[in-house]
Amino acid sequence: MSRTLRALMAVALLASCGSSGGDRGPAPSRLDNACAILNDRPEFRRAFQAAERRWGVPVPVQMATIYQESKFKSDARTPYRWSLGVIPMGRQSSAFGYSQALDGTWDEYRNETRSRRARRDNIHDAADFMGWYMAKSRDRLGISLADTRNQYLAYHEGRTGYSRGSYRGKPWLMRVAGEVETRSQIYSVQLSQCGGRRY
Repeated sequence: MSRTLRALMAVALLASCGSSGGDRGPAPSRLDNACAILNDRPEFRRAFQAAERRWGVPVPVQMATIYQESKFKSDARTPYRWSLGVIPMGRQSSAFGYSQALDGTWDEYRNETRSRRARRDNIHDAADFMGWYMAKSRDRLGISLADTRNQYLAYHEGRTGYSRGSYRGKPWLMRVAGEVETRSQIYSVQLSQCGGRRY
């Protein structure tokens, strides 16, 4: 066997071992059904339950927020900005992954929680990040962890923007926050009926 072929095989083997627990596959196909999502991707169930235990954020709140942010796509990114309609000028922001965390906020989370190896395309890390962020919004802004609408507004605008009421000048964002709240309620009802099991 040639050295080149051996080297290629070694690279392929290393690449196959580098996945993060199998959670970076395609998004679930039935995104309007919370039970189907968790049955399709058991690692999602474990991630959301772990974040709920650690931070207190209900599973339906996490799921509705991740649906809005990334549609459960591990590698979701913001669209490109274009100059003259043809020249790419970079992404709209550094938001990436399931939770669409920005670079700076993700670094803050990793430093505070000592999760240096956390990755935004890992559902366990993304759910934990979301729980951490929302728990801080509760502590700093007094937003209940079950208040999906206002938690989402603080998540989208940042806690400083939320405290200034920046969302009030964005009717589209108010509409989206209402949709996230409705989805959380629907997910909650669905999850309560998942074959009598605790989700």
